[in-house]
Amino acid sequence: MLVSIIIPVFNEEKTIFEILLRVIESDTGICQKQIIVVDDGSTDNTPKILEKVRKKFSNISVIKHPYNRGKAAALKTGFSYATGDIIIIQDADLEYDPSDYKRLITPIINDEADIVFGTRFYKGRPGNMPLTRYICNRLLTLLCRIMYNIKISDMETGYKVFSRKVLEKIEIVSNGFDFEPEFTILAAKQKFRIKEVGISYKPRSVEHGKKIKFKDGISALKTIFKNRFRG
Repeated sequence: MLVSIIIPVFNEEKTIFEILLRVIESDTGICQKQIIVVDDGSTDNTPKILEKVRKKFSNISVIKHPYNRGKAAALKTGFSYATGDIIIIQDADLEYDPSDYKRLITPIINDEADIVFGTRFYKGRPGNMPLTRYICNRLLTLLCRIMYNIKISDMETGYKVFSRKVLEKIEIVSNGFDFEPEFTILAAKQKFRIKEVGISYKPRSVEHGKKIKFKDGISALKTIFKNRFRG
């Protein structure tokens, strides 16, 4: 069985090498790995680092966007190259730990779920997560729960893992961070089985490179309402 790990990257020169090492060393049980990095128009030293990594590790593919198009756009590019039975989305910072992979893919391997969300909130608010961001995350998730009857605690999680049949049936139209609510809503509409597992999480601040902004929360809110009427 093959796991395709899609890593969208934009200006992550401080973390990209470390996260790739963790992905390479991660335990996926019986599954082999296909690692796909999509450089979304980085303007720092990220492209140079990725070129060195690509030459050193044969199982890493690097695709480049000529300019920054957004997280969802980078993911869609990565999906087009993915050949795995299971797809894992991995952020390029160090907030999410690849040591959780085995826990995330097991429900899909055991046919207990089609999609697995790694919830950051199974023990409440993670340490160091700003209160405003925590509240915003919970409110957006609550809105999805109410409007689409989705029983999840963390819609905005970066760890979304799913089987190939999900990839083939969900059509993402967004290009930015609104991928999270759009994917979740379309999965619910398709009646896919969604399961949550607890993950480790180390939030970073805007000062340390966090890219999501208040406007992205507004965009997510618009996406939640817009998809209510999408076929």
